[in-house]
Amino acid sequence: MTTPGSSGSIEGRIAEELGVRERQVKAAVELLDGGSTVPFIARYRKEATETLDDAQLRAIEERLRYLRELEERRTAILESVREQGKLTEELEARIRGAETKARLEDVYLPYKPKRRTKAQTAREAGLEPLAEGLLADPSVEPLAAASAFVDAGRGVADPQAALDGARAILTEKFSEDADLIGELRERMWTRGRLVARVREGKEEAGAKFADYFDFAEPFTELPSHRVLALLRGEKEEVLDLVLEPEEPDGAPAGRSSYEGIIAGRFGIADRGRPADTWLADTVRWAWRTRILVHLGIDIRLRLRTAAEDEAVNVFAANLRDLLLAAPAGTRATIGLDPGFRTGVKVAVVDATGKVVATDVVHPHVPANRWDEAIARLARLAKEHAVELVAIGNGTASRETDKLAGELIAKHPELKLTKVMVSEAGASVYSASAFASQELPELDVSLRGAVSIARRLQDPLAELVKIDPKSIGVGQYQHDLSEVKLSRSLDAVVEDCVNGVGVDVNTASAPLLARVSGITSALAENIVAHRDANGPFRSRSELKKVPRLGPKAFEQCAGFLRIRGGDDPLDASSVHPEAYPVVRRMVKTTGQEVASLIGNTGVLRSLRPQDFVDEKFGLPTVTDILRELEKPGRDPRPAFRTAVFKEGVEKISDLSAGMVLEGVVTNVAAFGAFVDVGVHQDGLVHVSAMSRTFVKDPRDVVKPGDIVKVKVLDVDIPRKRISLTLRLDDEAVAKGQQGQQRERGGRPPQQRRQQGQGRSGGKPRQDRAAPPGGGAMAEALRRAGLA
Repeated sequence: MTTPGSSGSIEGRIAEELGVRERQVKAAVELLDGGSTVPFIARYRKEATETLDDAQLRAIEERLRYLRELEERRTAILESVREQGKLTEELEARIRGAETKARLEDVYLPYKPKRRTKAQTAREAGLEPLAEGLLADPSVEPLAAASAFVDAGRGVADPQAALDGARAILTEKFSEDADLIGELRERMWTRGRLVARVREGKEEAGAKFADYFDFAEPFTELPSHRVLALLRGEKEEVLDLVLEPEEPDGAPAGRSSYEGIIAGRFGIADRGRPADTWLADTVRWAWRTRILVHLGIDIRLRLRTAAEDEAVNVFAANLRDLLLAAPAGTRATIGLDPGFRTGVKVAVVDATGKVVATDVVHPHVPANRWDEAIARLARLAKEHAVELVAIGNGTASRETDKLAGELIAKHPELKLTKVMVSEAGASVYSASAFASQELPELDVSLRGAVSIARRLQDPLAELVKIDPKSIGVGQYQHDLSEVKLSRSLDAVVEDCVNGVGVDVNTASAPLLARVSGITSALAENIVAHRDANGPFRSRSELKKVPRLGPKAFEQCAGFLRIRGGDDPLDASSVHPEAYPVVRRMVKTTGQEVASLIGNTGVLRSLRPQDFVDEKFGLPTVTDILRELEKPGRDPRPAFRTAVFKEGVEKISDLSAGMVLEGVVTNVAAFGAFVDVGVHQDGLVHVSAMSRTFVKDPRDVVKPGDIVKVKVLDVDIPRKRISLTLRLDDEAVAKGQQGQQRERGGRPPQQRRQQGQGRSGGKPRQDRAAPPGGGAMAEALRRAGLA
């Protein structure tokens, strides 16, 4: 691999890290720098990148950003040291050889402009020779040597003041040795642990952090959700966190092993010489007052960064699953936004999502107009040929679900199907500027019902109208880096939208804005052109949209669909630039384009290699043939619904041993939350997901999955339901093993005791501090764990 900082090193380093060829990375970087998006490159530039997929391209994009930032910082540091006149060949080589931001800052630290320090003052007082002299020759008696440096005019009043200045100089010297700091940092990371204690008097107020009141665990064994919970507990002033460099049984008696490493680095040893004790005390002072503090900050940052990365990945994965949930399709739908006092808000949307009727019914307390509500809903369903009833899963959802069930039972002729829908983010949409623009005639409360109905028809098209962070299917999202989270979630939305494709004649501006190459302003222009001139008849008409130039057309055209237009290919994912390839296929088969599309027999008789040319290689031709077989196919799964058990409507209706059907509402690092229709989500702990070891719960289930679960235990006072996916598991008595299994598998006493040893305590993972907002927070609350 080439040396960091030299020409071409970034692409080479990324290639080595990802296990791909450097030329693939160079091609991808060139396309990204040229304004191409990841979805476009992954789908339409396979020949250039030799079939790198979207995940690899996202990794390249992320590493490219990091390494370029590293190079910018390296350049700035070289310039800073050069301006100081201190840039030697050796130092320049060390700066250019730094492969991480942390290492680069370690090397730069001695030369970094800083506020006036005690060491700087001591040097100005002429004490550096004293410090270096004692370090080089410990046979000199410190006080005697210091006497020669007493100078009241320079602020050195007596020999002890001189020694204090010399100690400050050596302390800075020790703490700014890049190689030493790097070694100590890795040692602390691999040997140290995080210790938590509850602050006095905070036991009751901080009960949600109870599992961390007496806790210790090695840094390397802390999972992301636990790190974020501990940091949240500290932020809320419930916990005190201490970063211990070594576990108690790993440290030698007397001096810290870290002090020994520092002493060894500078040739300091206790051989009975006059300055040995003073130098050893200086090492201890440097370790405790400077180096340990510095390493503690670094380790905290490392823990937080790793935890954030994992939490962002969980959020992104859950968001992807939610966006790619099965659409019910173009079917007229009633959306019900449940409520007690304010009533159930009702919105009817037709097959295209257009609002055709709204209402508010009051079937629940205090009004109790149940029969009237059923009659009004039945009338709306009949009048608008409704097929589906979408019920928001918030407050009063189960009561409203019962209302819908009775509506279906009393009016079988309507042939309705009811579906519980996540309403996470619906209120955010209702109050948004786009909702005001899209539904100006509707009250804010009714817009939520519209959103609920539409997200059943097409989750992706509706959810893109909401800031991804407001959908909230993540852990501790409000504790994460705003930039990192937004960047990751935006990439997920972009990949999902482009993976499915967008009907340009029906898509909203927010949906169009997520298409490759289309900005928010351009999306508005497309909608305005469509409104003024009618539906687009061909992809080529897009070029008439103001500010949609050749580059934007290249990036977006393949992802936009025009159904029933002038050219049948415009309804497929075949890019217009590749239409000549299809024309050659048409000529070879003697078919028309329309008759060739979907003609599996004819298409499979064609040899892809016969249509390869200098512009389109085998990967693209193969993609074209596959697309022509099933043009515009939707990659999302087929729509199906869960059936909640009749008579099971509240937590008290549950009993251990019941087997129920439910919907996975959220997935966290410690397990999955499942809605079984009782207002309270149950938890399937990761240990109850499979007979084999499960590292990541998402390997087993995803949000939106319909699953069968068995009730292991029900704790009504604490509103906790313990579930298992292993239907042959035996249910247990209330308050015993089931609850332990639900919250981590060990009694609290045992966990706290183990927290003192090497293994560290494994806290009840689901009892960590709640995420603080969004669907994950709601899931924790619904599961009784917040």
